[in-house]
Amino acid sequence: MAKYVFSFRVPSDYAPDAGTAAEWQAWFGALGSALVDVGNAVTAYASLGEVGGSGSRMVAYSVVSAEDMDSALALAKDCPVMRVGGGVEVGPVMEAAGS
Repeated sequence: MAKYVFSFRVPSDYAPDAGTAAEWQAWFGALGSALVDVGNAVTAYASLGEVGGSGSRMVAYSVVSAEDMDSALALAKDCPVMRVGGGVEVGPVMEAAGS
């Protein structure tokens, strides 16, 4: 199985509410053994070049294991950011030689 990075993006004006943490915990739990690295939240950010379009910002990342890109996208489709007008960028991890 390959590893895929999920980069979670939210609208620039997004603010979490009281139920946000529980919603994320439930989604991570639903990923089961596909979740390789829960990742971390991103509390500040800067960007260079063309990054994800205007009006959004990166809020966190995770790493999952999936058979292929379609399978990785299927895992991402129910991500909590989708319900707040955000999105998930999905990309395969290229392992460095010797890893």
